[in-house]
Amino acid sequence: MWTFFIALIVLIGGYLVYSRFSEKIFAIDNRKTPAIDHPDGVDIHPLPKWKNFLIELLNIAGTGPIFGAISGALFGPIVFVWIVVGCLLGGAVHDYFSGMISSRNSGESMAQISRKYGGKVVMIFLRIFSVILLILVTAVFVVSPSSLLADLTNGNVSAWIWMIIILVYFLLSAIVPIDKIIGKAYPVFGIILVVMALAIIGGVIFQQDKYPLIELIGNLKDYSAANGDLPWWPFMFTTVACGAVSGFHATQSPVIAKCIKTEKDGRQIFYGAMVAEGIIALIWAAAAMAFFRTNTPDGFASLVDIGGGNSISVRTMSETILGPVGTVLAIVGVIICPITSGDTALRSCRLIVAESFHINQKKMKNRLIITLPLFAAVIGLSIWNFADSSNFNILWRWFAWSNQVLAAFTLWIITIYLLKEGKYKWGSLISAIPASFMSAVTITYIFGEPKISLGRYIPMNVAYIIGGVTTGVGFVLYFIYLLKKRVLVKVK
Repeated sequence: MWTFFIALIVLIGGYLVYSRFSEKIFAIDNRKTPAIDHPDGVDIHPLPKWKNFLIELLNIAGTGPIFGAISGALFGPIVFVWIVVGCLLGGAVHDYFSGMISSRNSGESMAQISRKYGGKVVMIFLRIFSVILLILVTAVFVVSPSSLLADLTNGNVSAWIWMIIILVYFLLSAIVPIDKIIGKAYPVFGIILVVMALAIIGGVIFQQDKYPLIELIGNLKDYSAANGDLPWWPFMFTTVACGAVSGFHATQSPVIAKCIKTEKDGRQIFYGAMVAEGIIALIWAAAAMAFFRTNTPDGFASLVDIGGGNSISVRTMSETILGPVGTVLAIVGVIICPITSGDTALRSCRLIVAESFHINQKKMKNRLIITLPLFAAVIGLSIWNFADSSNFNILWRWFAWSNQVLAAFTLWIITIYLLKEGKYKWGSLISAIPASFMSAVTITYIFGEPKISLGRYIPMNVAYIIGGVTTGVGFVLYFIYLLKKRVLVKVK
């Protein structure tokens, strides 16, 4: 139990300290934000800080800090370390700076901003990559709620019908002004997400005789036999993305960057929402380890048998630990979470395409011109998903690595921004270190993942070497740049 509480205290304490350090490096001021300077009544619209926080939390959360954290439990209690360190030093930095840099650039996406700090080629790559990722996310987040709703209605309303209903909602939410649906419904949904997490950890803590929380000390061992022979490096870092580091968040922060009233709100909204998501991930990882390790016949193997972190595992845990109340919370949460990320994913996709072609979004006609083709792609992927359930696993694997590739790129763009615009050049280490780490993760994953093309032919040991060497070279070049520019003191 102590491991969980220490991790929780470090997350909260880390927010109080490291978020202020991040804010100092960014150097906020009193300039007008896009929402105050040039609101458009559609996407750029001032919202209260508490609403922005809850919307940002739901935008970035989805089912990631639930499903990903439960699957991450298969790596053992070392996942606590990744959630805490990854969230504070990587994910929250990633989210805060991407949101604040976007705010200073009229709410532009990181793909658009990258032209200024990475060049035209990087911009084009990130635009295409972001659009593909967001279409994948939207399609992925149609499947789980549709399947669960069909199960709850005993098949009387098929998953296909639920899929159509959810897709129609996605379309409406993506094109109407942000304050009409998202601004009204998301705060309520955000509270449900938090209550759901608190209920599940409360049920575990007050039933320690049945569900003892696993400790880090004495349990640092290789659990790869329990998760399909996948070693914790690099697979834990792509399995547990939301709650630690996730590139998808870089597409969501600009949505709220268009709605903040002052720069001083950014720390609590962007950094705070990421830490809140880290706490949610910590809760579900702890609960999954406590439940499946000691209360199922085959231990962690039972979690593997039901497909890892998914709606079945959430429902099983909630029904057993909390009874009927837990069942309701689990159902509501597992339905709401993916839906509230899928709709903003489609919205973000629209905005990226709009800024790419310089299409003003005030008119509904212009929004539809962009959204409908994207929507058609989402429908196609969703149908492909439902045609064969195994396709979902393929889609998720591609989403997992592409998500972290985007995180690495975003962190490097933030680093270049801090080098060129920052008050303290050495302050760029705040993003350069996690950028290097995520580069190592993604390169190793791409070359070593056994179920995608490269990993089928390249041994894992070779993938380790490729990932380490390429990342090391990049970090050395970064330091050479710093020394060459004699960046040793405060820049005036």
